[in-house]
Amino acid sequence: MLGDTAVAVHPDDPRYLKFHEKNLRHPFSGRLLPVVTHQLVNPAFGTGAVKVTPAHSLVDFEMAQDLALPSMSVIGEDGAMTEAGGDWIQGVKRFDAREKVLAALKEKGLYRGDCEHAMLLPVCSRSGDVIEHLLKRQWFVTCEGMAQKAVRAVESGELRITPSYHQKNWKNWLLNISDWCISRQLWWGHQIPAYLVSVSQAPSLQDNNDESEGFWVAAHSESEARKKAASVLGRPESELSLRRDEDVLDTWFSSALFPFAMLGWPEQTKDLADFYPNSLLETGSDLLFFWVARMVMLGGQLTGRLPFKEVFLHSMVRDAHGRKMSKSLGNVLDPLDVMTGISLESLRGKLKEGNLDPREFKVAESGLIKDYPHGIPECGTDALRFALCSHRVQGDDINLDVASVLAVRHFCNKVWNGVKFTLSALGEGFTPLPMAELRPQAPLDRWLLDRLRQLTEECEKKLRSYEVHQATAAIHAFWLKNYCDVYVEAVKPVLKGPGGPDARQVLYWGAEQTLRLLAPFTPYLSEELWQRLPAATSWHAPSVCVAEYPSPWHTAHWSYPEEERRFDFVFSVIRTLRGLRSDYNLTKARPEVYISCSQEDDLLSLQSFLSPLQTLSFSGPLHIHLSGATPLECVDGPGWASGDVTENSRVYMNLTGLVDPSAELHKLQAKLKKLEQLKGKMKEEVEEVEENSLQMKILRIQRTMKTLEQMS
Repeated sequence: MLGDTAVAVHPDDPRYLKFHEKNLRHPFSGRLLPVVTHQLVNPAFGTGAVKVTPAHSLVDFEMAQDLALPSMSVIGEDGAMTEAGGDWIQGVKRFDAREKVLAALKEKGLYRGDCEHAMLLPVCSRSGDVIEHLLKRQWFVTCEGMAQKAVRAVESGELRITPSYHQKNWKNWLLNISDWCISRQLWWGHQIPAYLVSVSQAPSLQDNNDESEGFWVAAHSESEARKKAASVLGRPESELSLRRDEDVLDTWFSSALFPFAMLGWPEQTKDLADFYPNSLLETGSDLLFFWVARMVMLGGQLTGRLPFKEVFLHSMVRDAHGRKMSKSLGNVLDPLDVMTGISLESLRGKLKEGNLDPREFKVAESGLIKDYPHGIPECGTDALRFALCSHRVQGDDINLDVASVLAVRHFCNKVWNGVKFTLSALGEGFTPLPMAELRPQAPLDRWLLDRLRQLTEECEKKLRSYEVHQATAAIHAFWLKNYCDVYVEAVKPVLKGPGGPDARQVLYWGAEQTLRLLAPFTPYLSEELWQRLPAATSWHAPSVCVAEYPSPWHTAHWSYPEEERRFDFVFSVIRTLRGLRSDYNLTKARPEVYISCSQEDDLLSLQSFLSPLQTLSFSGPLHIHLSGATPLECVDGPGWASGDVTENSRVYMNLTGLVDPSAELHKLQAKLKKLEQLKGKMKEEVEEVEENSLQMKILRIQRTMKTLEQMS
């Protein structure tokens, strides 16, 4: 109140029309305060008449700028009242001053009462102190012209932003930009290169001279500033006194200079010529305005060129529950803890080392106990890296939990074991063929190489479009499903036969190419295993991290669409047979199997992949028949289970002597009862897909029970 310079009302408020352009007298200082009108005033709030204190309120300052009102600072930087507030309150601390002003109003008979209302009170997050707005002279950068150039750069395609939906925010922010305050009152940072020059009887210097602040000079050093000031003022350097501004530059201003300043700018260095502008900037989407836009503005303004041609913005990483990671919640995942593992007690200890409020500590501690009751297991660096890359980074925020990282650690173990098997299969003295010369004849060898070719193309495509998560998903699926679960298992009997040499070459290149594809995501694992593989004679690199990344151009000759089409059908037969084994709880037994198909092409497919079919389905004697060519009356009796593969093919499995019907029936009856009870408890809002899945399980058990009852 002591710093009020006006009283504002809404221009259309009928209660105060007669007071427009009148003055009110301040109750303490006696100053005359004009009654002004402004659209910012809410006539429905309180009395509808608002005191205006430009030096200590952001809104009031804006109003004062519009109305050309003076500003008067009555709170000093030490939190005490200044001389401008009056001798009676000078030096009084701000909170005591509020009570003193209230008491003085009551003493003068001017107090009319009070009422509670909700308001936003700025509070320091570190100290908890109430923040007072003070009027200070600061350095600003005019941004309007630079911002318009930055908008045009995106609209013209000179600068590309990925994902593209961020272009809307880019335009909205920059077209509504304000002048940028670059002064900061901190203990660290780049000190502002401006010097205040003092000289007795200094001449008027138009815009450069501010009588209240003195004469400012910007320079690289004090000596340069002194020379500049002497030249402008026409005075000897010895008569000038200089003081450098104690403020430092805004962190984002310093950061915006980074792309070219680190290369020696403003000097025209070789590094600046070679490496500026850059091609790509990758950063978090939350920094689009704070850093990216400011780099673009200053880069264009100071060098005449954009600092980069493309910006890739990734999502924010949050905790498993989707909450922003913060110290007060105690949900910050330290990457080192995920890599090396940490006990619950150690997590608690780290929490205690912080400066949390006791109430916040209890909340954070309960969150730790709930999320990590047994601490965090050791996951490894590569697992964390791969897990982060497995999330979609161009869309929603990433909800990262330790369970997903742990799952990747298991995948890394699978990579290790798969390569370990490959090394044992290669044996001593193995020499890899050049990729261009590897053209095997076995259908299964061709199938895997075709899948490897597709994987290489998929990684190339997805990485170019910055869909990193789809590249990692493709590598993950190839290694687990194609290489380990199918090829490695199916090729074991082949390694000892005439097809062994080709199989070893396929094993080698499958592992070698996968490790190179994995290298950006799991660099340590890839390096360790890649160094153990025999070096290809056609080329050699000292490390996987500098080896050429697999290119579709190198694998284009591994195109075998016929083998892929045939094996897709064969594997559907394998899945059906595996399903029957699971239904009847067959573990080690290898039952006799008949496969009947009505199309000759399906018969040829089964015959082409006969060995892997038998190996992967864990079948004993295997018979393949074309429907109508050979009667299958023998499989119609009790003891035979059957399943449809397609509408043109069917499999039969002999269970005689391999299962105990009464024991299996007892197990299935209990399982069926549980599923039927679960179905009965389902509410109407349960998704139809989930209900259909449950019904399919029930029907499958009922069919299995019927077969077992016939065997009893």
